[in-house]
Amino acid sequence: MKKLVLTTILLLSLGALQSLAATAGNTTALWQKGISYYDGKQYDSAAYYLEQIAALKPQNEAVYYNLGNTYYKLNKIAPAVLNYERALRINPEYKEARENLVLAQSRISNHIPYLPDVFFITWWQNITKAKNASAWAISALTVFILIIVVVGLRRMRKGGTGLPSQTAGVLTFVFFCLLIMAIVSARNSDKNVGAVVMQNDAPLMNSDLKGKPLILVPEGTTVKMVSEKPGWVEVTLPDGRNGWLQQSLLEKI
Repeated sequence: MKKLVLTTILLLSLGALQSLAATAGNTTALWQKGISYYDGKQYDSAAYYLEQIAALKPQNEAVYYNLGNTYYKLNKIAPAVLNYERALRINPEYKEARENLVLAQSRISNHIPYLPDVFFITWWQNITKAKNASAWAISALTVFILIIVVVGLRRMRKGGTGLPSQTAGVLTFVFFCLLIMAIVSARNSDKNVGAVVMQNDAPLMNSDLKGKPLILVPEGTTVKMVSEKPGWVEVTLPDGRNGWLQQSLLEKI
């Protein structure tokens, strides 16, 4: 029976490895074709092959960056913005993708300028970025261990640790602050609230979805999704205005 189980596990492992190898080989071939067509200025064909890679490897920022470049060459600004945004979502420090995103956005007709958040909101967003989750968790664990050490020393020496009596309380407060930041950062890693408007002059409606549009949103505008209901998404525009857009006009980043 044990031999049968081991044989089954071995076969499954070999099958998984073969599948991974086949996917890697297929991706390499698609990449070579995509880049070859891009270098030959056959951008439609380049986009076709790069899109296939993106479907196979959705966490590869270089693929999205090159897709953005390809769509930019095709004068398809909304897909270009979408793919630059996807590259930056994976790697926020991707300098070339950010520079090309700004370049693509400069070609949006009636571009809605970005209104910066209040400084403390920006500060909170920066310290609770998804990439900081591990650092905050490790810091919280370190402080928790210090709390245990301090409490243990106080009990062993009956309060004569040489440390101020408030030390444990201060460390406990710091621990909970770090824990909150770790939790928020971890949640941000699973949260995708960005989207790009894929159709020009998309009507932004009020909450009852009736009457004239509040504004016609240009193609390629990046928005934040707030809430959803069947067929509609509540969004925040770059300048802070809120309204509802048809779900079919948006593509999630």
